[in-house]
Amino acid sequence: MNDAAGSDLSPRVEAAIRRHVGARCAPPRLGAAIEHAILAGGSRVRPRFTLGVALACGDDRPALADAVAVAIECLHCASLVHDDLPCFDDAAIRRGRPTVHLAHGEALAVLSGDALIVMAFQTLSDVSALAGERLPELLQVLAEAAGAPDGLVGGQALESEHTPDLDTYHAAKTGALFEAAAAGGAVAAGGDVTVWRRIGAWLGAAYQIADDIHDALGIGGEGKPTGQDTAHARPSVVARHGVDGAVLALHRHMEAAVDAIPPGPTAETLRTLVREQTTRFLPADLAARRSA
Repeated sequence: MNDAAGSDLSPRVEAAIRRHVGARCAPPRLGAAIEHAILAGGSRVRPRFTLGVALACGDDRPALADAVAVAIECLHCASLVHDDLPCFDDAAIRRGRPTVHLAHGEALAVLSGDALIVMAFQTLSDVSALAGERLPELLQVLAEAAGAPDGLVGGQALESEHTPDLDTYHAAKTGALFEAAAAGGAVAAGGDVTVWRRIGAWLGAAYQIADDIHDALGIGGEGKPTGQDTAHARPSVVARHGVDGAVLALHRHMEAAVDAIPPGPTAETLRTLVREQTTRFLPADLAARRSA
């Protein structure tokens, strides 16, 4: 969103994360593990999307929208820490750095992930007076995205099932948090949740398809391990539809998300934010593939 509407939301996101998370990073070793998990950068797609939606809905309580964006990022970073653990992907690199369990030990990695989940809800408690009548719905949005059966925990648990349904698995593991990012931004600003939740679901689906493509083709980025879907016999859009079919599905989901953004003064910049993800998701040669 431009300066009036917030063209670069990254500084706002980073400032909000440090404001809400920094005060809670203790005891020292646990604090270091938490900071490693959430202050190491990353694209911040979800919290920027949250703020973009809030701006599109008027952003009448910006401090509340900031807190929701931080809560969403806390949940996302917690899921990464746990996903990287030896009992799941046993990953060595995340965001170009050693994973939390390698840098700080497995015990502190587990605890830092747990702490970040709790921090998501603590962050909302920081602004409970400002949230007022919007707080119960915001809590519900976060809880559904974090838990089971349809949130992050449920999605991770589906990896332990013998034959998880692909769409259910992806909707929980990835889609739920994108839906929460959109719905949380709308609720924080008093907007219509239904249309934004649908947009979040489409964006989440596109993001997961891109992840499947990266995994299948060995496009790790920042040292992220690949080949995990095959190694762990997980369902994948690439396995089901092939690379070209997956790329086509990604474009369709992204375009559906863009087309559904309601008109308004920040609509075009929000569309740009969403479209940017296709460029980030795929190498140019794959992004150019538009037909099955």
